[in-house]
Amino acid sequence: MRPNGEDMSDNNVATIGEEYKYGFVDAIKPVFKSERGLSKRVVEAISYHKSEPQWMLDFRLRSLEVFNSKPTPTWGGNLSGLNLDEIYFYSKPTEQRDARTWEEVPEEIRNTYERLGIPEAERKVLAGVGAQYDSEMVYHRVKDELERQGVIFVSIEDGLKHHQDLFREHFGTIIPPEDNKFAALNSAVWSGGSFVYIPKGAKVDLPLQAYFRVNTAELGQFERTIIIVDEGAEVHYIEGCTAPSYTTDSFHSGVIEIVVKEGARSRYTTIQNWSTNMYNLVTQRAVVHKDAYHEWLDGNLGSKLTMKYPSSYLVEPGARSEIMSIAFANTGQHQDTGGKLVLVAPHTSGTIVSKSISKGKGRASYRGLVKVYEGAKGARVNVECDALLLNEESRTDTYPYIEIQEDSAHVGHEATVSKLNDEQIFYLQSRGLREDEAAALIVRGFIEPIAKELPLEYAVELNRLIELEMEGSVG
Repeated sequence: MRPNGEDMSDNNVATIGEEYKYGFVDAIKPVFKSERGLSKRVVEAISYHKSEPQWMLDFRLRSLEVFNSKPTPTWGGNLSGLNLDEIYFYSKPTEQRDARTWEEVPEEIRNTYERLGIPEAERKVLAGVGAQYDSEMVYHRVKDELERQGVIFVSIEDGLKHHQDLFREHFGTIIPPEDNKFAALNSAVWSGGSFVYIPKGAKVDLPLQAYFRVNTAELGQFERTIIIVDEGAEVHYIEGCTAPSYTTDSFHSGVIEIVVKEGARSRYTTIQNWSTNMYNLVTQRAVVHKDAYHEWLDGNLGSKLTMKYPSSYLVEPGARSEIMSIAFANTGQHQDTGGKLVLVAPHTSGTIVSKSISKGKGRASYRGLVKVYEGAKGARVNVECDALLLNEESRTDTYPYIEIQEDSAHVGHEATVSKLNDEQIFYLQSRGLREDEAAALIVRGFIEPIAKELPLEYAVELNRLIELEMEGSVG
């Protein structure tokens, strides 16, 4: 996503129907690219290029065994078209990793991020930026005043290298390789992502952002991110994603592990705008401690198939979490998204708000889990799923799973499905709007509860992206 705050005036409605503007390809040859397919040799090559300690190579090889032992999921989206034998699992764009100034980043890559608006956003609205290109983080920088407070915001590789004790304490503990097949795959071939530590009591007022760009055709990108928010600290982390439009498939499979300690507050925002040849399979999980709060804010546009269910485990009294997601599925797309809340301790609470829009022959699915363990007295959860269908051929499905083992828990669930309302469109047309403008306005109103939670620049961009997706929705 390009967070540069473009004007959303009525004149901008003329941009509806533009092609996916981030689909350009850079003529950059990587300094190293693995052979196609997944093998022990590929895993060893990744570890070698990163100069990793033996224990990490051992972890990777064990994870590969776990991956090979698990069957491909048959639930959720259709994965039959994902041919891992045709995927490059590692592409190293440059020898330079995690530069601290834009000038240190190779010019061709730097130009890409200039086109995407990242340096501008860093200067204006961000406390720090990480930029990943194919399989490696090429840039990381946090504001000097935060660094002096002890805030760590570096590549996951530098987290392993320079903060090994803190790294080993948390890596692979919240999402172990055994969790699911694609978590095991990521654990075997992970490359890039962020390592974030917010010390006790530190308040990071502006967001930190990581931006993920896939350039190489038929590439698998496997980000790994760890965020540790210490007692009483606060942080907002934003992730943006784009990729070129290829006729062949690409693959992004991330693992995000977050620890929110006592009294801390954190927010993790994803604005995904992948090209429609991308399989996007992500595991995200936060462990929330006493009187702490964590929020997932999840925007899903683009991709061929997304399977992503941000999860919060509320493990100590007073822990709270909110999961808010929006998904837009166009023809040829399946957005299988939702959220999971697991309440373990007394007086914990959480909400899931999921909104989806389906257009053409697009399909959106809500898939969620609420589990309240015995002993979680006074736990409270509410789930709200709203789907908007823009035409007769679009589709939406809801797959809620609720398991309550505590009699004193309060759990609510509601789901609604609505269609684009002809009467609303007619009314807005009578007020001078064109039919496509009216439809876009209705959609913006539908997503407003989630868009309003974003920083202004990101809300503007999300609305603009939704408008572009609205081409041909009416008439």
